[in-house]
Amino acid sequence: MPRLGQGYVWQDLQVGQCFRTFRRTVTETDLVNFIGVTGMLEAIFIEDGYEGAAMAGRPVPGALTYSLIEGLILQTMIQGTGLAMLELQQKIFAPVVVGDTVHAVIEVTAIRPTSRSGRAVVSSRIDVWNQKQQLVMSYLAKRLLAGRDPR
Repeated sequence: MPRLGQGYVWQDLQVGQCFRTFRRTVTETDLVNFIGVTGMLEAIFIEDGYEGAAMAGRPVPGALTYSLIEGLILQTMIQGTGLAMLELQQKIFAPVVVGDTVHAVIEVTAIRPTSRSGRAVVSSRIDVWNQKQQLVMSYLAKRLLAGRDPR
């Protein structure tokens, strides 16, 4: 019986295939919880209106934006099928601040089956956009994904 919410096995993906995630608004609570658990207690993140800030608003660490997007991907695309993150190359193009709403477009760029257990290394490009349709982050990811159960 199919399981609701199950992610894609690598055989269900094709090079060039694209997906768009749901959107997620970054909240003050997200920022406070993230910097608290990671120890990223920089003044620009903990002090509203910090004098030395290079920009207006409450900036959030790029790592928080990345984590929120990975959460959206995990909950939908790779739930139960993602086995490991193998490689990550990331570029940040614009800041994200509390109140911004982000989403991502994922493009499958390569699929390389492994010799073990029907698994494959799936490469993808993930572009992260804000509510103004501005590209804020882009990263390349290589993940180990499960294959279809041969039983």
